[in-house]
Amino acid sequence: MNISLKTVFPAFFPEPRTRRFASADSEATDGVDLPPPPPPPEGSESNGAEAQPQPESGPGGRSPIARLLISWTLVALLIFIMVRSFRSAGNASGSRELENENVFMALVEGGRVEKCELVRENGGKTYVKGVRTGGDEDEPFDASAADDRKMLIPKNFTVSVMPDTEKLQDFLRAHNVPVKVRYASPVLTEILIQLVPIIIFVGLMFFLFSRRMGGAGNPFSFAKSRAKKLDNEKRKITFANVAGIDEAKEEVQEIIEFLKDPKKFAKLGGRIPKGVLLMGPPGTGKTLLAKAIAGEAGVPFFSISGSDFDEMFVGVGASRVRDLFEQGKKSAPCIIFIDEIDAVGRSRSNAGAFGSRHDEQTINALLVEMDGFEASEGVILVAATNRPDVLDKALLRPGRFDRQIVIDLPTMEGRKEILALHASKLKMSEGVDLDRIARGTPGFSGADLANLLNEAALLAARLGKEAIELSDLEEARDKVAWGRERKRMVDAEEKRLTAVHEAGHAIVMSLVKGGEPIHKVTIIPRGMALGATMFLPKKDRLSYTRTQMLANLATSMGGRVAEELFLDDISSGASQDLKEATHLAHHMVCDWGMSEKLGPRTFGARDEMTFWDQGNDYSEATAREIDVEVDALIRDAHKTATEILSTHRNELNILVEELLDKETVDGTVVEEIVKFGRVLTDIERKAADAPPEHTEEPPSPIPDPQKEVPSPEDPPPPTAIA
Repeated sequence: MNISLKTVFPAFFPEPRTRRFASADSEATDGVDLPPPPPPPEGSESNGAEAQPQPESGPGGRSPIARLLISWTLVALLIFIMVRSFRSAGNASGSRELENENVFMALVEGGRVEKCELVRENGGKTYVKGVRTGGDEDEPFDASAADDRKMLIPKNFTVSVMPDTEKLQDFLRAHNVPVKVRYASPVLTEILIQLVPIIIFVGLMFFLFSRRMGGAGNPFSFAKSRAKKLDNEKRKITFANVAGIDEAKEEVQEIIEFLKDPKKFAKLGGRIPKGVLLMGPPGTGKTLLAKAIAGEAGVPFFSISGSDFDEMFVGVGASRVRDLFEQGKKSAPCIIFIDEIDAVGRSRSNAGAFGSRHDEQTINALLVEMDGFEASEGVILVAATNRPDVLDKALLRPGRFDRQIVIDLPTMEGRKEILALHASKLKMSEGVDLDRIARGTPGFSGADLANLLNEAALLAARLGKEAIELSDLEEARDKVAWGRERKRMVDAEEKRLTAVHEAGHAIVMSLVKGGEPIHKVTIIPRGMALGATMFLPKKDRLSYTRTQMLANLATSMGGRVAEELFLDDISSGASQDLKEATHLAHHMVCDWGMSEKLGPRTFGARDEMTFWDQGNDYSEATAREIDVEVDALIRDAHKTATEILSTHRNELNILVEELLDKETVDGTVVEEIVKFGRVLTDIERKAADAPPEHTEEPPSPIPDPQKEVPSPEDPPPPTAIA
């Protein structure tokens, strides 16, 4: 059984998902990898379906990967040079001075010198750099002929000698010691030895610092705003590119008129809102609406994300806030758009002991700047969030965000407009019914609908079709909402188990009071589920009655009850059904006051809790009563499903056989089975759909060739419970 709660109650389940019949996590899906979708042409955009910009190449046309490889190659080279420089400096400083020239002479005579270098500096100093034979460790040397003391001779040593070195060179050659003469500038050498490692280290840190700050040319500009100024001339977005949110567009008309003609409002003393907060679920078109406002008014548009204010250094976020508003004032009239403002504007009261001083500085700077600039300057702040409940109350007061606009998921009419807007850019077959797709996509955002049409286009292209057909849209809708159809081998026993389970859901939903029409039932694995029962609500609902919720609970129990009655066993296929039923029952008791015992009140967590106070606003005794009421609702739903399926065993068996034969059964077939006890032929279906003739006698029931025609005294065939 799939999606009943998420389809019938999209407000509480914003992302439609299927009811899982049985877990199939370990199986990989089959299929052919599709090429990436082509970029949409310039022009129309719709609710939440704006194309993402492609990554730009770097200087010289290099790709980001090439730039990354070059950067880290340079880093490795700098590290290598720095290590070599430190090693060279260490070698130079590791040479120790011998006490006098006599010790050196004794070493040469004893064959303890491997090679020598005679260094003559410009200042007149002359010395010998020598290398002792043997190991690297210091070795003792008894130089009793030259001195009474014992000493340790290092591997590398130096000794000062007289400027006249001709006799010394002859002495070394006589003892077969290689000697080389070198002239050096010690001042420059020492300076280079000391400064080169420091310069390399500073350069390396400079490079890494600039990369950490976003790769800006000037790394010291990290305190500047990261806002991007969009050019409306290249790609201008207007209200014609936005569909499905007509109410939100009407609310921002005043802002557009103010940006076009500020004097019109100044004459009457009116004050345009300083800030506009767009609130709504992801993908509903908040960012797109902000761009459309700028496009309609023809003013600059600065865009920045709330996370761009966060940085590793304290005070950087506040500095970027001040710089952002400074840029806005210079480009006034303009619109400053902060996306995901909850990243920077979270409530300070919930921070507790772990609150960040840096975050508080950033939000304080934002509050001060919103008070500091006047509406007459022509700077309008537009922010978007899908978590308005976590925003600081100081941000939401009048004078800052004066206007708060809710952009909810589109209605059925809105979804139809969005589909039509996107379909205008695609090649569609004649007679494609977008109304049917709009009815079957409750809870879909504009971004979901754009993805649906793109998936349909890819599917039609893969099948070699000339245009997108309704079947492609239906398959794309099922893929986006519930996952791709998986071709897998299922044995007969498991296949029958799935058919019984899904038939139980379908029969209960068709007959229970407050049920929704069936769209189709399938036992083909899709996504994570082995079977699905899909509903097609007649209309979008903003509120739901207790009867409708009880009907949904009974439908959730239909699969488990069908297994109990017809298989004398139960399976793990009802895990998702039980989870959703428990979730809905808990909402009914704790959030909507639908428990007769507990009365019309809510039970939830306390507001503005700190980390040391995470309790609820009810006692443990009340919590036990809540569990009892939730259990009672679920058990009553189980009882209702049992009564329905026990009474309509024949209809369930017919539907099971139909599913085993065709694997996918349309909702009209389910309705025929429930109403007439069998599947009608095409001729009978046409006769049933034809308008009744105006005769004095009522129309005769459709005959069943396999059954006798019922007499007038017989009871009518079963019908859906109204």
